[in-house]
Amino acid sequence: MGEDINYESEKKSLRGYLAVPPQEGKAPGIIVIQEWWGLVPHIKDVTDRLASTGYVAFAPDLYGGKTTAEPDEASKLMLELSIDTAIEDMLVAIDFLKRHPNVLEESLGCVGFCMGGALSIQLAAAYPVKAAVTYYGIPYRKEPDYSAIQGSIQGHFAEDDQWASWEKAQELDRKLRSAGVDTEMYLYEGTSHGFFNDSRPEVYRPEAARLAWDRTIDFFRRKLGGSG
Repeated sequence: MGEDINYESEKKSLRGYLAVPPQEGKAPGIIVIQEWWGLVPHIKDVTDRLASTGYVAFAPDLYGGKTTAEPDEASKLMLELSIDTAIEDMLVAIDFLKRHPNVLEESLGCVGFCMGGALSIQLAAAYPVKAAVTYYGIPYRKEPDYSAIQGSIQGHFAEDDQWASWEKAQELDRKLRSAGVDTEMYLYEGTSHGFFNDSRPEVYRPEAARLAWDRTIDFFRRKLGGSG
């Protein structure tokens, strides 16, 4: 359904993956933010799935074409990615999405996984998206200004997760609520980090993944609209 594209900002050429719904007319737009593995087929599949439900979905390539299946290399790539650079690239992606002829520019959201989940919250603080979803991702290295978030936040967290533990998720929820942000957070028992990723059978949990996805689509329907 989607396609790899190149697009330009004032500073550099960027890459990404764009998927547009099959039906005609305008639809809400959603930025899909990669895991620390890069813009891998799983993230492209998620982007396609969003398009099949009626959203124009765009996944910016924050690593400039680099991908990996090795945790050590993924950690290295994530650490090399400046938070400020990632935010800048995501804002360029937002601008690209807003200008797409099929996008309702007043109805924008984002969803991210792992590293991308953390960056989803960063993006919500940098741009007034109406809805941001994080899958097992909590801001790291640099916390955003939570009071700058104008939209709603939804989070999905695993029971067994040292990086984005439920305790850290609850702390994040308290900070967001204290800043006046509308939130809803979910814990999935019997799961570990990455439970949504069906390309990793060692952690994928189908029932939890389906429930999380249904909640995500319902959230976007409520906050962004769209009928799919």
